[in-house]
Amino acid sequence: MRKSMFLTGLLFVFILLACGCTTEKTPSREAPLTPIPTKGQNEVDPTREPYVPNLEPTELDMVQSNVKTIGRTFYDGQVRWCTYSGSGIEFFFAGRECTIHLVSDDQYDDPVHAARVAVYVDGERTQDFLMDEPEKDVTIIRREDDTIAYIRVIKISEVSDSVLGIGKATVVGMVSPLTDLPLKIEFIGDSITCGYGVDGRFEVDTYKTANEDCTKAYAYLAAERLNADYSLVSMSGYGIVSGYTATGEKLGDKIIPPYYETLGNSYATFGDGFRCDRLPWDFTQFTPDIVVINLGTNDSSYCKDEAKCREYIDGYKDFLVTVRKRNPEAKIICTLGIMGTELCESMETAVAEFKMETGDESIWTMRFEEQNQERDGVVVDWHPSAATHLRAAVKLSRFITDLLNQEAVDRENTTE
Repeated sequence: MRKSMFLTGLLFVFILLACGCTTEKTPSREAPLTPIPTKGQNEVDPTREPYVPNLEPTELDMVQSNVKTIGRTFYDGQVRWCTYSGSGIEFFFAGRECTIHLVSDDQYDDPVHAARVAVYVDGERTQDFLMDEPEKDVTIIRREDDTIAYIRVIKISEVSDSVLGIGKATVVGMVSPLTDLPLKIEFIGDSITCGYGVDGRFEVDTYKTANEDCTKAYAYLAAERLNADYSLVSMSGYGIVSGYTATGEKLGDKIIPPYYETLGNSYATFGDGFRCDRLPWDFTQFTPDIVVINLGTNDSSYCKDEAKCREYIDGYKDFLVTVRKRNPEAKIICTLGIMGTELCESMETAVAEFKMETGDESIWTMRFEEQNQERDGVVVDWHPSAATHLRAAVKLSRFITDLLNQEAVDRENTTE
């Protein structure tokens, strides 16, 4: 893998040097072999004089031939709408200027729900802001000298509150989509997966998108540790059979299963009145090798007796049927426990019964360590701190690594 990254990166740098980009910088991720041409660039010719500084600014659409998409997004012909936490785009840039036009949904003037956006250049966060206006031009790079960079633009707050539109990019240079990483993971969860309140203070702050950051949550961190592409399907307060309830009454409208096959569920409308829940998700856009489910924390507020625990078990099994139908080749890992272990046994029972009833052996369970307030602290509304998320990411990434290593051993033994 490292050799492949080096060789493709070296070839990409050679192409850029031929085009006049003279910085001696190697991309941090694999580059495609054919950069997308911009205005005035018909071919790569090493004998030509450098011409990047003389290019006119060029507009590029955020289609998949120009960028690599992250998570669940929807392209309406002009704007790429980013829904769930962590969704967005990433690409290689070569040149001097790159500006992206962002578009809001109808929640932009709400300081609690406006989308939070993060911009990364070569893996470092360079901008972090709320999308609190209808449209915004964000200059990502403006340099006097030619440069190459790996750029990521993602929405780090959740779909329930708002969505983010990414319009055209205006560049002086060239843009190329990244190649896929060797491992793909889908994470299905609730507020924990969203990074709810992770930037807030316990018993001081209340929840708002400004203190939510999925990049500090266990799922995103585990994907980074595993060098994996990710997709997050998560909404705060949602469960398998009931959302979080303070009264014990069932909240059956705040559950993940009805929205799993869509772009999500949101307060926001966007574009020409689009709603996430009315747009089906095309599962061919992202085919995970592993699906991690972390649902039950909110159900536990409802499941206070044996009958309700049985309802959770049956609902969990029904959801596993859907997840397996949509991901027939994936390994499924069912997890729980960061904010309480009350339903861990019920989750494990659901998986055991599902395996027995279907013969599906490509499914496992894993209990997270319950958060320790004295050791690691807690944040808004008793949610896990960044330290707790890191511990969970380490445990999950090790579990997945061991699982993949064992599979490789079994495969080798089978072929002998």
